[in-house]
Amino acid sequence: MKKLFFIAALIALVTSCAPTSSGGNGGELVGVRAMAWGEPTPYGMVLIERGSFTVGSSEEDSIWGTPKNDKPISVESFWMDETEITNGKYKQFLFWVRDSIIRERLADPAYGGNEAFKIEEDREGNPVKPYLNWARAIPWKNPTEDEARAIESVYRINPITGQKELDPTQMNYRYEIFNHTEAAKRKNRLDPTRRVLNTDIKPDLEAEIIISKDTAFLNDDGKIITETIIRPLSSEFDFLNTYIVNIYPDTTAWVNDFDNAYNEPYMRLYFSHPGYNDYPVVGVSWEQANAFCAWRTQYLISSLQTPFIEPYRLPTEAEWEYAARAGMNENKYPWGGDIPMTEKGCFNANFKPQEGNYVKDGNLITSNVATFPPNDFGLYDMAGNVSEWTSTAYSEGGMAYTSDMNPDYRYNAAKEDPYQMKRKIIRGGSWKDVSNFIRSDIRMWEYQNEQRSYIGFRCVRTQIGFAKGRK
Repeated sequence: MKKLFFIAALIALVTSCAPTSSGGNGGELVGVRAMAWGEPTPYGMVLIERGSFTVGSSEEDSIWGTPKNDKPISVESFWMDETEITNGKYKQFLFWVRDSIIRERLADPAYGGNEAFKIEEDREGNPVKPYLNWARAIPWKNPTEDEARAIESVYRINPITGQKELDPTQMNYRYEIFNHTEAAKRKNRLDPTRRVLNTDIKPDLEAEIIISKDTAFLNDDGKIITETIIRPLSSEFDFLNTYIVNIYPDTTAWVNDFDNAYNEPYMRLYFSHPGYNDYPVVGVSWEQANAFCAWRTQYLISSLQTPFIEPYRLPTEAEWEYAARAGMNENKYPWGGDIPMTEKGCFNANFKPQEGNYVKDGNLITSNVATFPPNDFGLYDMAGNVSEWTSTAYSEGGMAYTSDMNPDYRYNAAKEDPYQMKRKIIRGGSWKDVSNFIRSDIRMWEYQNEQRSYIGFRCVRTQIGFAKGRK
């Protein structure tokens, strides 16, 4: 029902953009009239209404080495996942990629494919009408020998156990992102006469504007090759970045993150066993989290058959903290107060209560999402359980040099950049952290290609239309 309402609202928005009749206005300027509408709540998300607060630590803590780095800021309304992305939700992404590979191979003669299975696609590789549900074209039941060969090609036989399993090395997702911010900058305008508006300055019509863009391709061995191309600006396509990301989580993180610990059961079962489906996905890098956001956006666009969609993305550091604190400056924790427990001694989050004692809060590792009460915004696990990726690049100065409106600092590190420049902010602390590090105002970082057993993510979308109660 929500989907039908959303489509109807989008149609009304588009059709209402035409100028209305000027009859009866006496020739006066009355403006173009259009229908205003409120976007329905996306499934599993909560609307965080626009507001202002003081981001960062308002006092220095010499014991923990936390400096005073507060700053008053304002943020626009946005939708946010009420829980972290779970294993089950991430598997939907994984299986979509798996099925996409199979679909392509069903039409590939190299796999005995049949051209009848070839499906028309748009520029982004999404199937177009009338094949909206392209997965139906995959003959899972009673396939022919050639069809079975295409299906089985994405699996491997484990040489040790002899069991058939999905081949992680093939699970590559390709997507494109247009960098609207760089394309909008005056210095990058294609028309040199529009780069400087000062009429006292004669424009340099021969000036060469150098841009950089990310691109990726698969070589003959199926290996992902990523490059950052630096070249003179020639067209808007120079701001279209191409990425290919292997999206399979690193299940070995459970072993590699902890020396001399028996964590093999988590490595084998945490992502694959259905009993963990409602636990937060971990072992996912910042790059993989961004790929998930891109897929989630394209999946929605393909389902609704409309381009009028704000993209899913990772939250900025400021958005994340505003949401965690429920807009309250004094909230060091999502639930308010200075301690991670209620007056009755019940824990409000999954973290490490004492040295060597992980289970005092009822959990050894991660917990099922929404196990603990939500904050006043209706968001679960904004402290503990898993730390969460943000879109913000790490800098020593924090937000000191960012705008006080929708602040964010981004740096898309090139492959050749020093590793130190590839750090991204993570927030919220995790199941392995003590109470100080699950505070809402504490900022930490990790390298963008790292995959940890204690880092997950959730998505946001900028809110379209009027926020509730605002006109």
